[in-house]
Amino acid sequence: MPVLPIRKRLWGILEMTDDNRRRALRFRSWHRGTREMDLLMGSFADAQLDGFTPAQLDRYEQILNLSDPDVYDWVAGVKPVPAEQDDTVMRLLCAHHYAKKQD
Repeated sequence: MPVLPIRKRLWGILEMTDDNRRRALRFRSWHRGTREMDLLMGSFADAQLDGFTPAQLDRYEQILNLSDPDVYDWVAGVKPVPAEQDDTVMRLLCAHHYAKKQD
């Protein structure tokens, strides 16, 4: 029996309600592969996902599917965000400050 990717297995078992999608997206956000992206995307997900509409969740999932170096460069301001990626969710991500200053 072939092993299906985890996403396909979970979607067959769990009803993908908006809450379940938020949990899955939050998990993906905190497990990107590099510490910097884990902190950036995970803290953003914790701060924003609960208020996202289904359309915004779709868009955030698309951002999670982009390459980490590109997203990091856009958020850090190293490169401008391409027009096709520039939308409200990307602007929220770029404005997000995941590192709080210590007083």
